Amino acid sequence: MSEIRLTQFAAGGGCACKIPPGELEDAVAGLVGFADPNVIVGLDDGDDAAAIRVRDDLAVISTADFFTPVVDDAYTWGKIAAVNALSDVYAMGGTPITAINLLGWPRDVLPQELIREVLRGGLDAATEAGISVTGGHSISAPEPIYGMAATGTADPAKLMRNDAAEAGLPITLTKPIGSGLLNNRHKATGEWFDEAVAVMTTLNRGASEAAVAAGVRAATDVTGFGLLGHLYKMVRASGVDAVVDFSRVPLIDGALQTLQDGFIPGGSRRNLDWVQPNIDSDLGFDELLVLADAQTSGGLLVIGEVPGYPVIGETVAGTGRVRVV
Repeated sequence: MSEIRLTQFAAGGGCACKIPPGELEDAVAGLVGFADPNVIVGLDDGDDAAAIRVRDDLAVISTADFFTPVVDDAYTWGKIAAVNALSDVYAMGGTPITAINLLGWPRDVLPQELIREVLRGGLDAATEAGISVTGGHSISAPEPIYGMAATGTADPAKLMRNDAAEAGLPITLTKPIGSGLLNNRHKATGEWFDEAVAVMTTLNRGASEAAVAAGVRAATDVTGFGLLGHLYKMVRASGVDAVVDFSRVPLIDGALQTLQDGFIPGGSRRNLDWVQPNIDSDLGFDELLVLADAQTSGGLLVIGEVPGYPVIGETVAGTGRVRVV
């Protein structure tokens, strides 16, 4: 089984296999259901998770996330996918309380022994988060797919959301970017990148707790739409602008060289095409592509300063544009 390369059984990989943001927004436009007054955060601005008020001091956070293999090792893929799913809860300032597995498997192509390794990776991520995996659902599928539906809790007064950014605040990024590029190189060549794996398997729990303690009210996590895409969604929803200093954005070692070597994910190109009309910058293609790179299990993008993490820019008065310098 060690010779099986899981990434070769999927057309895409990780969060780069998301439906492009522009296509997704067009597909769901106008879909409005029952107007429940207890829904604090729902479909309106494409936030990371839903938040439902059950008491004045308690909200339930609900989310789901899954994707095709981002690395060849089954255990590592399972752990990355679980960490990524739990990140949506942390991005809202919540605490996960349980998760259930979501699995699709090409039964006639890949051995069932690998399923155990994938689920073991997810279980270890959940254990690290201090929660139990309490069930799941599986289907036969043409490609391997794994992730989790996660449930968490939060104080409604301390929720972090993507439409609450205010002008005049620093912008903090809690993980380096570039995993999409390096994952694409891994898929093409089999090369393994320890730092990228470490980034993707690190829970956003500490960053979330630090942001909530600092009084942050606006945050999101950086995943398939890239840093620029997720930042644009925040400033558009909040009615402010953002200024990003490229020189201050932390990159995973080897990401820029990987781009220059031509290992560019299709999802990252689509991200840049979608967001570029709302970007003002004199920087070149390489720099903007890195900022649009489709991340898997990335860090938190926080409007406010979080001790111990790098500040990469600031918000300013505006109408929902991003300037990169």
